Amino acid sequence: MQLLKKRFFEALRLAEIIRGDNALIDSSVLESNIIYPNDVALIFKAFKKMKQFCKLHNIPIWWNDDEIRKLWRGFGLNKGNNRAVWLAKFNTLFIPALKIFSEKANSLKCSEKRKAKALKMLNLLNLLEEQTIEKLQGEIHIKSRIVSLDEPDARPIKKGKIHPACEFGTTMQMSFNREGFMITIENFIGSPNDKILFPETLALFKKRMKENPDTAVTDLGYRSATNFKIAQEINNVFLGRSEDVSEEKQDFCCKARSATEGFIAVAKNLRGFGRSLYHGFKGDRIWSLLCQTAYNLKKFIQLWTEEKIEEKNLVRLGLLT
Repeated sequence: MQLLKKRFFEALRLAEIIRGDNALIDSSVLESNIIYPNDVALIFKAFKKMKQFCKLHNIPIWWNDDEIRKLWRGFGLNKGNNRAVWLAKFNTLFIPALKIFSEKANSLKCSEKRKAKALKMLNLLNLLEEQTIEKLQGEIHIKSRIVSLDEPDARPIKKGKIHPACEFGTTMQMSFNREGFMITIENFIGSPNDKILFPETLALFKKRMKENPDTAVTDLGYRSATNFKIAQEINNVFLGRSEDVSEEKQDFCCKARSATEGFIAVAKNLRGFGRSLYHGFKGDRIWSLLCQTAYNLKKFIQLWTEEKIEEKNLVRLGLLT
């Protein structure tokens, strides 16, 4: 898949259909395919995970499963009330159950693969217990908060939107050229600072296009003295303010910045970047690369259909003789 994507992109670049004279950079969220997080639901899910463990290893369940299900029904009927009370009730049953799970997982006699899987789940449930205690103590901002036991790499991420104010998944760092081709796509767990990501993204753009762009365009989130210094080899560096560039370039950069938002909107709403249907961070990475290939293919077909690609470029690509 990586080889196919690279060959397709290189063919368009060598045919000068994809140009690297302008680098438009921004980040967004690749949502994970999970339901809206709920602390009580996470503990109920933890019991289901331990139940699967018991079934796989032919171990009798060591907690009162009927009591858990009864408590879950009660929560479903009354969850509009104080959730902290329900969380405390579930956690009171979860603590001793997790302790026994730890003993059984560590003493498990099975293949190395199954053992590693059980210990990985144990580590995840221990983290869940730690964050549950923090939650019950009134903590609001929990570092590396688990929002799903099926997608442990997903994080709550805020990107300054009115709606949704918070999305749950991984961060995507993207760069486009002015025509709308997606040049690079990177994935990160959590919400790393855009200022920190800018140098690596710009370097990746240069490497991919094998040239320095004439213009780099971002929003204010990337603005820093360090990033201006890093981009000093670029003629026009627009980091969110018109005065960053000369007067004759201001209109171009402002329109390019608006276009970046449009490119991301198309990517998320029409090209699959709205939600990853693969599991885990590796799955998100594969999903992003597949969607990037589809995005660029669709962009090429769009430009070709609208006759916006010059004949000489199509000849270089081998589509005209």
